[in-house]
Amino acid sequence: MKRRKLHTLFRFRNTFILLTLFAAMDSFAHADTETDPPGAVYILSNQPSGNSVLVYSRSTDGALRFEASYPTGGRGVGTGGDPLASQGSLTLGSGYLFAVNAGTNDVSMFAINGTRLTLLDRKPSGGQTPVSIAIKGFNAYVLNAAGAPNISGYIIDAIGKRLIPLPNSTRALAGGANAQPAQVSFTPDGDEILVSEKGTQLIDTFRVGALGYTTGPISHRSNGVTPFGFSVTNRGYAVVAEAGSGSVSSYEIEDNRHVTSISATIRLTQTAPCWLVTTGDGRYAYTANAGSGTISSLRIGADGTTRVLNPTAAVVNSPFDLALTKNSRYLYVREGNGAVGGFRVSTDGTLSPIGSVAGVPAGAQGIAAR
Repeated sequence: MKRRKLHTLFRFRNTFILLTLFAAMDSFAHADTETDPPGAVYILSNQPSGNSVLVYSRSTDGALRFEASYPTGGRGVGTGGDPLASQGSLTLGSGYLFAVNAGTNDVSMFAINGTRLTLLDRKPSGGQTPVSIAIKGFNAYVLNAAGAPNISGYIIDAIGKRLIPLPNSTRALAGGANAQPAQVSFTPDGDEILVSEKGTQLIDTFRVGALGYTTGPISHRSNGVTPFGFSVTNRGYAVVAEAGSGSVSSYEIEDNRHVTSISATIRLTQTAPCWLVTTGDGRYAYTANAGSGTISSLRIGADGTTRVLNPTAAVVNSPFDLALTKNSRYLYVREGNGAVGGFRVSTDGTLSPIGSVAGVPAGAQGIAAR
């Protein structure tokens, strides 16, 4: 009797394991054929005559269609190329869309309703030439690149639907006037803020307190030359594009004071990898290589080790920035020829082109996707 019970138990266990395995195999087999719910892609026009957000609707198969342009109320500075030399000038967070106005030194906040935007607020950036903005919960920080480069904070008032500047929250960057900062971003837990400094080869970290105020910066030497765009994975690893050395490095961030190199200066064999994004599961990274006209793919291990998957995962026309949708099913890149190109992201990290749309003005900056 005891043997029969054990035999039945083993049969049940083995059946459960097989069913679980088949379910997992089925999930992987169908992952590449699944689609995202409809969404949108946003581009910042960055025009000196009047800044605006260009909105493209995204269908379930990833195709884009231009819908409308919404003024930010401020002005940009763009006339061509990459005038802000930054990542994160247009950012989705806490249910809103945020845009920097580099020409009027302020930040705009939009409500999102499908593909329609409503301008809710516009507030001073706390410095000169805002180039990037980061959002986490009710906290927002903008990065100002000119004059005395700094970060400056806000509280997001979800009830009043406005931005409230956080008094005495402005903090100078470690590199001072020579910083040439590229991006500001929160860590996933919201306890720290990172800033990349192109001019000084530094990565700054700031500790975020309970009320949103920061302490710091503490500066950390970059592995490679010209740390530019970066992403912090869901496991808390920072993966940084190094435009000057054509490489990528990964770091572990601990308690603000420790930034430990994991994979140092991984060569892409490509030129000017300036922008970098990571998938939501933290497994893959993609760089937009402005000098080579390519996108590179990288694999990120569970311990933060990073290696190149394909240095030329896609060929595009002068990529200037890129963004993933919320569940990382699609990747979009802003191209130098005034187009937005789209790619489907497979479960093994490969990219498949899904077409492009034209009409982006010269000098446009930033991209966000959902």
